[in-house]
Amino acid sequence: MLARQRSIHTPNTYRRQTLVTLASLPLALRLGSGIAATQELRIGMSGDVTTVDPHWLNTGPNIAVARHVFDALIEPDPQGRYKPSLAESWKLVDPVTWEFKLKRGVQWHDGTELTAADVLFSLERPKQLTGTPSGFASFVRGVERMRAVDSHTVRITTSMPNNAWLPQDLSNVMIVQKRVAENSTAQADWDNGRATIGTGPYKLARFNRGDRIELVRHDKYWGGPLRLQPVFERVTLRMLTQDAPRIAALLAGDVDAVENIPVQDIKRIRSTASLRTVEQVSWRTLFFHMDQSRDISPFISDKNGKPLTKNPFKDPRVRLAFDKAINRQALVDRVMEGLAKPSANLMAPGTFGHNPDLKPEPYDPDGAKKLLSEAGYPNGFALVMHGPNNRYINDEQVAQAVASMLSRIGVNVRVETMPSSTYFARANKSEFSFNLIGWGSLSGDSSMRYQFATQDEKEGWGSWNNGRGSYPELDALLRKARATPDDNAREALAREAAAVILKNRQAIFLYHQVVSWAMRKDISFPGRVDEMTMGNMFTSVGKS
Repeated sequence: MLARQRSIHTPNTYRRQTLVTLASLPLALRLGSGIAATQELRIGMSGDVTTVDPHWLNTGPNIAVARHVFDALIEPDPQGRYKPSLAESWKLVDPVTWEFKLKRGVQWHDGTELTAADVLFSLERPKQLTGTPSGFASFVRGVERMRAVDSHTVRITTSMPNNAWLPQDLSNVMIVQKRVAENSTAQADWDNGRATIGTGPYKLARFNRGDRIELVRHDKYWGGPLRLQPVFERVTLRMLTQDAPRIAALLAGDVDAVENIPVQDIKRIRSTASLRTVEQVSWRTLFFHMDQSRDISPFISDKNGKPLTKNPFKDPRVRLAFDKAINRQALVDRVMEGLAKPSANLMAPGTFGHNPDLKPEPYDPDGAKKLLSEAGYPNGFALVMHGPNNRYINDEQVAQAVASMLSRIGVNVRVETMPSSTYFARANKSEFSFNLIGWGSLSGDSSMRYQFATQDEKEGWGSWNNGRGSYPELDALLRKARATPDDNAREALAREAAAVILKNRQAIFLYHQVVSWAMRKDISFPGRVDEMTMGNMFTSVGKS
């Protein structure tokens, strides 16, 4: 039986310990298959899933569900390293052409075989969808044309030479079956399962929006990047976005595992003899976007409610003042109960592009007041802070705590939170002046292009840049990184770009999130740096 005690992993220790766990998984699966072959695994999910269409909305909960049903050409393993998936190999054959060799013998859920035609269709589809609140087109913007060399070889021509980002970009795009998907234009076709035929470990049985997703095992699953066969015959993903009901369901035995243990419950869960926990410093960083483009920002006013005629966030002194006003260690200790690490980077420690030389701005409310005064706001101003209330660990509590800190420098903040399904649609239209966001990625330069680069709809840059900041120095570094195939040189450019973002205070970084899972002690899950809760990675470890 696996060790019962909880395990808290820093990025380095996690890598070492999880490699051992993964090495033992095939044996554990063989031993457990007789026990669990007809069992159902019930997981309480913390995020809201809006659709099972894998190309419609780029949010963590949607992606996690999609990865149960579909596969990508390349996929990250639990430690965040990219592995061959449906593509068994890839190479740059000339400065603008990548070649991907597909794995043979991979079966769709209906028994037919994956071919190059499916891949070509899947990589084109995100660009054809209209009306998506935040789709996946940005990952294929750099693709100029594609062709099938044979039934299992695809060549992709990019719009610029040496596009080093292409393989990791394609890791975000799930491959769908052309035969059914090309005739399915309605969202309902995916949510009712008609078009939802994948190559992944599970088949969609039922999607009940806001309640649950029921999955059944794909018995001819090819094994995926880790070559693992799912133990459990059925997996039910219950949408329990509120913390209290999710934990109550675990304690009552209504679910077998949950993700994102609320910080107020972590000590109790750790000490419950019938449960085990797994905790992991994740790839996700929490930060604030600030409106840096409009002369008049919609949710900023004087303290009497009169809209300001000048947007304070266009002044770097105001942005720095906000940075100084936030006591990150207090957030970590008091609001997050230690399940976080103060940050000054978009990228978490251990991920590609993290700059260890960048340190969080020290808490200095007096310095913040002085900067506001110099910028022309000696008495502060008022604003509305927006954020989700069911997406990140203690997201609403974090927003309220930061609002209280800002009040100490003369900024009156009203917090307005909402469900993530509503929030992200509005945030990506840049409706807000000051909004909380969380971002997880395994590659810094690639992520910065979405979160902080100048908006460029044609190339997909700045698609998540809610503040619409534009800094030519940053854009130049990112373009240079994209054309740098050497990973060491590219990472150096990513770290330099991170320094530029911090210098300009383009965002107010808070902390890197620690993600957690709790489960019955007779099942196990290795944890993932990307926070994905994958039913096919749970194993049965018998009874003590």
